[in-house]
Amino acid sequence: MKNRTTVVRLGADGKLRRVNSDGSLTLLKVKPIPDLSDDFVEAAALKDPDNLPMTRGQLAEMRRVPRVKTLRFTLRLSQEEFARRYRIPLGTLRDWEQGRTEPDEAARAYIDVIAHDPAHVLDALRAQRKKTRRKRLVRA
Repeated sequence: MKNRTTVVRLGADGKLRRVNSDGSLTLLKVKPIPDLSDDFVEAAALKDPDNLPMTRGQLAEMRRVPRVKTLRFTLRLSQEEFARRYRIPLGTLRDWEQGRTEPDEAARAYIDVIAHDPAHVLDALRAQRKKTRRKRLVRA
């Protein structure tokens, strides 16, 4: 069995389209997801002995995936690339991703800004770097 990845896009009209290798889009014919009540879903889950819903205790023991790791994967960057691009110490990034430490409030805000508009954050950092270089040249 071959592993294949299908890339799809959600159009403005709410329909899914497959992204072909040449970049063209093909409309996918998919059935709408039925609107099921929470009670129905819970009852169906309880009937499945191989996939029972988790108890509150089990949920409390679960480790959350740090958001920064998910963001980094979404941007398709290695730890080193992400740390260098967004000026985060590599050791700090690793500690966050491995759950050894949590980002403080300012770091969480910075991560949120990166998540919402990574290109503009990168542009702002580049502009700030140029400004710093100009100041060094003027002083010399």
